[in-house]
Amino acid sequence: MRLGTRLALGLGVLSLLVFAVVGTALTAYMRDYLERQLVDQLRLVQVVQSKDAAEHGTVRRKPYYGWYTAVYDVTGGEARLRRPSDVPGDTRAFAALAETMVRDGTDPLTSTARIDGVGTFQLRGCEVEPGVVLVSAAPRQDIDDTVRQLVTVQVVAFALALLALVMFGRRMLRRGLKPLSDMAHTAHGIASHDLSESAARLPLRAPRAGGGPEVEELRTAFNTMLEHIDDSLAVRARAEQRLRRFVADASHELRTPLMSVRGYADLFQYAAANEPEERERHLARLRAEAARMGVLLDDLLLLARLDAAEADTPLRMTEADLAELVEQAADAFRAGHPDRPLTVRTGGAPVRLRLDPQRIRQVLDNLLTNAAVHTPAGTEVCVAASVSAGAALVRVTDAGPGISAADRERVFDRFYRVDKARSRDRGGSGLGLSVAASLVRAHGGTIEVASVPGRTEFTVRLPLRP
Repeated sequence: MRLGTRLALGLGVLSLLVFAVVGTALTAYMRDYLERQLVDQLRLVQVVQSKDAAEHGTVRRKPYYGWYTAVYDVTGGEARLRRPSDVPGDTRAFAALAETMVRDGTDPLTSTARIDGVGTFQLRGCEVEPGVVLVSAAPRQDIDDTVRQLVTVQVVAFALALLALVMFGRRMLRRGLKPLSDMAHTAHGIASHDLSESAARLPLRAPRAGGGPEVEELRTAFNTMLEHIDDSLAVRARAEQRLRRFVADASHELRTPLMSVRGYADLFQYAAANEPEERERHLARLRAEAARMGVLLDDLLLLARLDAAEADTPLRMTEADLAELVEQAADAFRAGHPDRPLTVRTGGAPVRLRLDPQRIRQVLDNLLTNAAVHTPAGTEVCVAASVSAGAALVRVTDAGPGISAADRERVFDRFYRVDKARSRDRGGSGLGLSVAASLVRAHGGTIEVASVPGRTEFTVRLPLRP
């Protein structure tokens, strides 16, 4: 059975128990009340009858219709009925009550007795004088009929109330549990959704309001779980897209040097390639293409190891002076690019922190080379090192044409080139900034770019205490 039906039936059983307790208590109270009323009525009647019996020996005044009155002389523990008396054929209950009163000394005494051929009566005895007992009997038929009618009314009323409670309660429960049904429908929709798609999304939600705080809390948790699953699927889809793009770009980048190697290798089949000068030139080109593929593969391997840094970190951390690394990178840049004016600002004070000197030097070289490659000859370049707010900062600034907003968003992507027209010989493979960003993140730092026409600045922030 559904939850709403079970709850409605449970509510019905509980209500039935409550109705039974209430009905029993009400019936018992009503019976007791009517019995007290009848006993009080007997007491009032016996006040008059006792005077009549004391005066005339028997009761001459007739009681209510269907009532009986008897006067007994009780001597030696035996009750003898005075005549004439208005009594039924079976007077055993009357005599027993009179004998009990005298024997126990109880005055007055009431009891209920069944009289053969007449019915059930309420008896009350009182002592008129020593040894003389007046016993009056009132029929209980009205009490029993009233109680029977009360029980019938209660059973009918409670049955109707129980039926209405179950029906309307089930409808209300079904309405209250409608949000749970909606969530179940949403869950079925998710189960039928194809999560194997690369761009799989979960547009299904449980937006219906109502149901109370508990259902609202469950709905919020359910929607939060869906958002988490949706975000996880989106992250997986983006990772798969990056992986496919990475494989495609890597294949594309490796295809050109491989084609060159294959072409130069084919040249050796010809006699012209066997000339000493021609052979040396072709071998030099082969070595250059092989070196280029080696650099590209080294960068790819480094990026792969940085992506899996939890298992095998490629960093060798040690205490080093960042300012000294900046000076070394600047010297190397001047030697390789004598036509580029370079300004170095380190403040003259050492900036010591824990890092991998080789990898940070690689970051600096990549940033400086990037400034040289993407700016015209003679463009001023500046590199500065400083300490600010618990972090070491390295800024590489150039006065080149700048980077557009669209390119700034993807400048750290792998195999991305700002200048699409540049050849691979001048523009590189598009991995330099990606490698730099990954290395900085591996050190617990950040790298940012800000650019306007005439000024581009890369900022590397490294924590002093990683």
